[in-house]
Amino acid sequence: MESSLSDQFAEIDKLRAQLLGKVEIMADCQHVEEEIGSQEVLTRIENVILGVVTSLSKDEAPVLVLHNRSSWANISFDSAIGLQLSSESAVTTVRSDCPSSVTKFAHILKILSVIYKLVQSNSYATKRDIYYNDTQLFGSQRNVDCIVDDISCMLKVPRRTLHVLATCKGLISGDLCYLEEDGTRVDCHSSSIAVPVSSNVVGIKNIVSSAKFVLIVEKDATFQRLLDDDFCTKLSPCIMITGKGVPDVNSRLMVRKLWDTLHIPVFALVDADPHGIEIMCIYKYGSVSMSFEAHSLTVPSVMWLGLLPSDLRRLRVPEDALIPLTQRDESKLNSLLRRPYVTSQPDWQREMELMQQSKVKAEIQSLTAIAPDFLTSIYLPNKLRYGGWV
Repeated sequence: MESSLSDQFAEIDKLRAQLLGKVEIMADCQHVEEEIGSQEVLTRIENVILGVVTSLSKDEAPVLVLHNRSSWANISFDSAIGLQLSSESAVTTVRSDCPSSVTKFAHILKILSVIYKLVQSNSYATKRDIYYNDTQLFGSQRNVDCIVDDISCMLKVPRRTLHVLATCKGLISGDLCYLEEDGTRVDCHSSSIAVPVSSNVVGIKNIVSSAKFVLIVEKDATFQRLLDDDFCTKLSPCIMITGKGVPDVNSRLMVRKLWDTLHIPVFALVDADPHGIEIMCIYKYGSVSMSFEAHSLTVPSVMWLGLLPSDLRRLRVPEDALIPLTQRDESKLNSLLRRPYVTSQPDWQREMELMQQSKVKAEIQSLTAIAPDFLTSIYLPNKLRYGGWV
């Protein structure tokens, strides 16, 4: 048994060595920001407030200038980094004398004051803490989330450097131990209970792991199934992580941290549908709204392990387990095929075009129609053994 497992992962060990060289080359190509100190953060906030006060002293209406974080027109693509906010991106103005933007102007100043106090006192708060600081003013948690990211982009400071944390929804399990910033030791080896991804990934240190690879799992249900089947120890030492659908920033930071530290392959297991593909693309290439932090959030070496549209035909997944594409699915698929990163991944493009032609999609759970344990006993071991990823 030990011999077969050794043979099974010989190719992954080779890939690991290749990726180590690739990581070093890509690190040279990427723009890596130096850590921004607390005093610099305070100075940047003070400069914003100084601009507001100066306008008032001239009897002018203060205006804040924000990058437009929702437009593809402002995005450039680099295969070594992912989606990046263009240095010449269009901006939007938030005016204090305009009825449509005065509320947002007030929200920004209020959150800037909260951040200033946090940084000054070297304390931290979650975005939820900020919302409950003044629920009537902010109106919704979504408003706070968006404005914190706007401020991060405006100041050119990572959100974690603003001392604002987000409650993480992601889970992680497998051959991994590390220390939290406060010294707490975290052991992810349990085969029955996953560990919540840290809310302060940047503070993690002393990472210890013998994992051969990292497996990103799209959905919590599949993650729990793999956990129940003790996948991380039965097959080979590995690390599993799920963002429970569209990943939050902390889950993406954690995948990037593991890749930077361990230099091992990173695979994605997602549904064979446009939504799953987009989630995988977020891990690999980033998102438009967080493109200003691409260098610390993306993992360009992510490989699509499954479920591939070509797998559905190859494995003869029963037709009653397949789902017809909806009009919304087809629209999303067309959008994905037009995105700049698809042309750099011809194999991915072919898989998407196959889905487009077949007009069907499938969840990972569709493999149970072949056999109840097909995913963990046959599909994943064979994929990893024979290199069935793109």
